[in-house]
Amino acid sequence: MTTVQQDQYIEMTVGKESYAIRIEEIHEIIKMQAITDIPQSKHYVKGVINLRGKVVPVVSLRSLFSLPDEAFTKNTRIVVVRHQEESIGIIVDQVNKVTTYPEIGPPPERVSVGSSAYFQGIGLCEGSLVGILKLDDVLIRD
Repeated sequence: MTTVQQDQYIEMTVGKESYAIRIEEIHEIIKMQAITDIPQSKHYVKGVINLRGKVVPVVSLRSLFSLPDEAFTKNTRIVVVRHQEESIGIIVDQVNKVTTYPEIGPPPERVSVGSSAYFQGIGLCEGSLVGILKLDDVLIRD
């Protein structure tokens, strides 16, 4: 019997939409904490946090995707990813689950402007669609 290894993803919510990041790209998930502002930074960079003595920049997916800011709740999390040898925090409204997607389709080509350019694929599971984030495009901005 042959088993096929499927990638695992952490599924999260921002606004009314669900997004996912490959679990291998995630260092840890922490509760929301105080963020120190960085003057004159990009609108989606919310500042930095102290993570066990290490300064970690934090970005907001809400701001990056041009969604209105909302007050943080008890479900708000910072997903800390390792990207190009650096830790970066990503603020999400909620972390939902660890999952696999039996089918992953490519993002639609005709709508690959704006925020849809941030996706490496669309996960299809139980009738719902989940945008799988491409960290290179989400975290590296001009």
